[in-house]
Amino acid sequence: MFSRLREDIASIRERDPAARNSWEVLTCYPGLHAVILHRWAKACWHADLKWLGRFISQLGRTLTGIEIHPGATIGRRVFIDHGMGVVIGETAVVGDDSTIYQGVTLGGTSLSKGAKRHPTLGRGVIIGAGAKVLGGFTVGDGAKVGSNAVVTKEVPAGATAVGNPARIVERNPGPVERDQAAARLFAAYGVMPNGDDPLSKALHGLINQVAAQEQQLEVVLAALKGAGIGCRRLEETTHFDAARLNRLVD
Repeated sequence: MFSRLREDIASIRERDPAARNSWEVLTCYPGLHAVILHRWAKACWHADLKWLGRFISQLGRTLTGIEIHPGATIGRRVFIDHGMGVVIGETAVVGDDSTIYQGVTLGGTSLSKGAKRHPTLGRGVIIGAGAKVLGGFTVGDGAKVGSNAVVTKEVPAGATAVGNPARIVERNPGPVERDQAAARLFAAYGVMPNGDDPLSKALHGLINQVAAQEQQLEVVLAALKGAGIGCRRLEETTHFDAARLNRLVD
C-alpha cells in the first residue's frame, strides 16, 4: 500500500512542475485522494459489498469533485490533474502512467448491463481538459486526446486526436516504455507542438495551388500576347490574396 502511494506521489511530481514536495502532493492533490479512495471502493466492490463501494465512491466525489465508479479499473501511477468534474464509468479501464485533466468524461453509450460500455485507455495516455471519450473502444498506448475533443471511435497507439468529432492529427505508433518517460516529450493537456490540423493543412494546400495556377496563367497570357494572339480577359474579380487567406486558416 505505502509503496504504491510513494509511486503515485513520485509520478505526480514528475508530471506537475507545480508540485514542490511530497507532503504538498499528499495533502493538496485531489486527484491522488480520488485514486486512493477508489482503491478502497473497488476492494469493497469485488468483495460483493456493492453499496459500501458506491458509498465510498460518492464520498470521494463529494470530497474531490472526481467521480470514479468502483467497478472501473485504474492502473498504476495514474495522475488526475486538478480533477474537478472528471467522470470515469463502471467498465472504464485506465492504463498505467496515464494522465487525465479536469472535466474529462470516460462515458458509455450503451444501456446494456454487463456489456463493455466505457473506453479502455492504454499505457501513457493523456486526456486533455474537457475531453469526452464515449464508448467501449480502445485508446491506444501513448495516445493523446486534445482538450474539449469528443472521441467516439478508436484512437491508434501513439496518435493525437483533436476536435468535435475528434480526428487524428498525428500518428506515432512507436511503443511507450516506462523507462522512456523522461526522454519523450510530455504533452500537457494533450497539446502537441507543431501538431497542425489536417483540415488546415488541406486548405493551405488548396490556397497555394490556386495561387500557383494564377501565376502560371499570367505567364501563359503574356506569352500569347507576345506571339500576337489576343485573348479576351474575363471581367476582373476581387484579387486573390493567398497570404491573407492562409492567415485566416491558421
